[in-house]
Amino acid sequence: MLLKRRLFTLNAAATLTAPLLSRCSPPSYDFHSGRTGYPEEALPDGDLHIPLWNGAPPDGGGPQGEPRLSPRGALTNIATPTLSVHRPEHPNGAAVIVAGGGGYRYIQIRKEGVLPARWLTSLGITAFVLLYRLPGEHWKDGRMAPFQDAQRAIRLVRGHAKTFGIDPSRIGALGFSAGGHLMGTCAIRPKWQTYRPVDMYDSVPTTLALSLLAYPVVTLEPPYQRTGTRRMLIGDHPTEQASIDWSMQTYVKPGDPPFFLVQAADDRIASAENTAILEKACKNNDVDVVRYLFRDGGHGFGMGRPGTQTTIWPELAREWMRQRHFIS
Repeated sequence: MLLKRRLFTLNAAATLTAPLLSRCSPPSYDFHSGRTGYPEEALPDGDLHIPLWNGAPPDGGGPQGEPRLSPRGALTNIATPTLSVHRPEHPNGAAVIVAGGGGYRYIQIRKEGVLPARWLTSLGITAFVLLYRLPGEHWKDGRMAPFQDAQRAIRLVRGHAKTFGIDPSRIGALGFSAGGHLMGTCAIRPKWQTYRPVDMYDSVPTTLALSLLAYPVVTLEPPYQRTGTRRMLIGDHPTEQASIDWSMQTYVKPGDPPFFLVQAADDRIASAENTAILEKACKNNDVDVVRYLFRDGGHGFGMGRPGTQTTIWPELAREWMRQRHFIS
């Protein structure tokens, strides 16, 4: 009931604010390069980057100090949500927003952010790596914060499509683990109002052309409730309705964009049933879906774990995108 009341309030605010925003000029947006406060590996000083918000994120709060990067590539203390732009030498008009996982406790920025971006640019795709806020870092909007950032990111990429030579109908998402839950949820809930509009970009649709999800957390319902994603979003002892409300399969419907799913059968973090559940929901609603389940590879294999068949998934994904005319 609390969730529904909050969403009603946000929808009402959006409805009331839209006429006012329509009379405003779009804000100027400077794409920066140079010192950002992020560790060099997460966001190199020479890279182009786009702060998601002009000023503080919605409703305030958040961590103090600069972002921190662990030796294993886990990014935390994200006070300024940002898009890191990776442009190919020969862009083909397609774009993909990349979200690394980490159970909404951190972002695995190295193998689930930077390396996937390099792969995408090798295909001619402009990649936008999303450095999103984490619910446990004292944001007043808590669990809504990463979804606000993801929706804002889609709007900014679409709103600046001409600047980057992007076809607005060819913007997709690539999400890993919790990042798969984040981007997959946004893909199937494009009308979800997660924050009050702040400028003209918030009138831009959040629709995506397709979603590629690697070992995503899909369901928060028992018996798959032992993920960090579930704990960070709804706690250890949520209501049955909360588990349903924050599970991806709840919202799959006819007309949703196609899904490419990949996972390993020996995944001990997010059971392989996650992708099976999403695949079933898609098929029940006539949504285009393909699922690859490899025998081994565990969780967090990124672009592929050496010595396992997971190393072939990028090539399978490239062919899948080609068949759907996302790339040539």
